Amino acid sequence: MTPLWIAIALLLLPTLWLLIAPMRGARKLSDQLHHFEANDTSAEQNVAIFRRRLASLEAARERGDIDEARFEEDRLELERSLLDDTVVITKRPLKAATAGKVVVPVLMVTVVVASVFWYQQHGAEGDLTLYAIQQEVRNDPDGSLAMYLERMEAEAARQPNNPNVWSLLFPLYRDSGQPEQAAAALERLIEIDGRIPPLLAQLAQLRFFMAERELVPEVQDLVDETLAQDPRQPTVLGILGIYAFDNGEYEAAIDHWRRALANIEDPNTASSLRDGVRVAQQRLGIEPETANVEAAQSQGIRVTVSLDETLVGSVDDDAAVFITARDREGELPPLAVVSAQVSELPITVVLDDTAAMSPDAQISQVRDARLMVRVSPSGQATPQPGDLFGDLDNVSVGPISEDEAANVVINRVFE
Repeated sequence: MTPLWIAIALLLLPTLWLLIAPMRGARKLSDQLHHFEANDTSAEQNVAIFRRRLASLEAARERGDIDEARFEEDRLELERSLLDDTVVITKRPLKAATAGKVVVPVLMVTVVVASVFWYQQHGAEGDLTLYAIQQEVRNDPDGSLAMYLERMEAEAARQPNNPNVWSLLFPLYRDSGQPEQAAAALERLIEIDGRIPPLLAQLAQLRFFMAERELVPEVQDLVDETLAQDPRQPTVLGILGIYAFDNGEYEAAIDHWRRALANIEDPNTASSLRDGVRVAQQRLGIEPETANVEAAQSQGIRVTVSLDETLVGSVDDDAAVFITARDREGELPPLAVVSAQVSELPITVVLDDTAAMSPDAQISQVRDARLMVRVSPSGQATPQPGDLFGDLDNVSVGPISEDEAANVVINRVFE
């Protein structure tokens, strides 16, 4: 944390300098003000102007240009003007150049204390500590999952209200075979972040497998609560598909898994769900969808994706790239999705029915499609501010040719 406090100190130095700077010129400014007041001749100048105007007014009366009444009226106006210009205003005595000298250091200390207090309340010191622990364990020759878990548990005691602590502890417990601790960590995260569908779905999935793939009342309540907020939540739909499959309800399993596929961009998860659909179809005596792969490959779009030169270097090489084909009206789920990484660009891929997320929405079902490419540094399925993207509309779907490809350039930033 030492570099952090050094950085904060360096940021505070210009502020403290601005507080001191006025004191450095206080002596010079005080001398200038004293000199100005000692040599102020504005009253004498106003009297001289009055006398000149009065002499001019008297000369006009003697020439007969104005009568006595007009002369008296104008002279009264001149006298009033002189009175306004030369009235004596009591001036406050100038303070010494060193006045308020004690306030400056007090103000400097106040600024420093307030800045540190604000950062502790609203800053990311806790998250920086988590990052430091990750790096320390990773670089330690004796680093292990057990060491990382021990350090994170200690940090959870120090930062019980930091959601990032619990979001890291949950998968650590889960992957180390401690489901009860994983559930407790996830429940604590839900208390902090709220009962949002993605977290509720993960808790339902964990409790489902802890109950040996049974929809016990606790799991059913979590499933119902999640679907009430998001009927398309893929994790919960996957759970329902597994439960239906285990109970021989293969048509229900296929339906749940296909609905889940329509809302998943992760290719590994999508592949697992497709495998489940194929097995369920086999159990029903239906020809598996893999039998139509060769035919599906004949219809689609070959796409070449590149990154605009002005954006090269703006994202990491390991940032995720999602290449998606959608129907032009945007009414169906994604017709085909292929993922890659920025380091692979420029890349040429084929979008056909083998890349479909759902048998009910395939690229071979449309004549024209819209191509959308998004670079996601966070790897999130939904667009985030700062993502890069490019698109191409009205692309014909047809026999795939080795010689022709649609070109999509990633050239914009998602706001």
